[in-house]
Amino acid sequence: MARRPRRPEELLHLLTRAERLSVQRIRSALDEFGCSVEAWRVLDLLSDGAGHNMTAVADHAFLPAPTLTKLVDQLVDDNLVFRRADPADRRRVLAQLTPRGLERWQQVSRAVRAQWAAAEPLAAEDEDALRALLARLGDAWEEAPAGVTGAGAGRAAGRGR
Repeated sequence: MARRPRRPEELLHLLTRAERLSVQRIRSALDEFGCSVEAWRVLDLLSDGAGHNMTAVADHAFLPAPTLTKLVDQLVDDNLVFRRADPADRRRVLAQLTPRGLERWQQVSRAVRAQWAAAEPLAAEDEDALRALLARLGDAWEEAPAGVTGAGAGRAAGRGR
């Protein structure tokens, strides 16, 4: 049996659908703590205690810099995050969790894990396989030069001939 050509729009649709439904599933756990998905992602990254620059935080939370700044300002106002100068480069700012922020992250993470486990969306081996495949896909896209395609190499996406 011949394999039919892959359609990227199908995969993109499936990825988007899975992400949106997954977020919808855990939103009640997040709402219980007044926490957005983006704030949860920031807290999650900062939970390692290392302190991260704003570029790393923006990348992890999938937010543009101005939106991240507003979010971090709110987390600072809520005494969940604090900023400090990077000892390696005083011009850069690192974000870190306060003790209250670490406690909030632990509470939210427990609630999210419980919500996820209650749904049991995937068997453990399927989740491991999916995690590996998604990591491989993300790594492949990070390594591929942006805007370069097989047939239209050198032509910007969305532009005419």
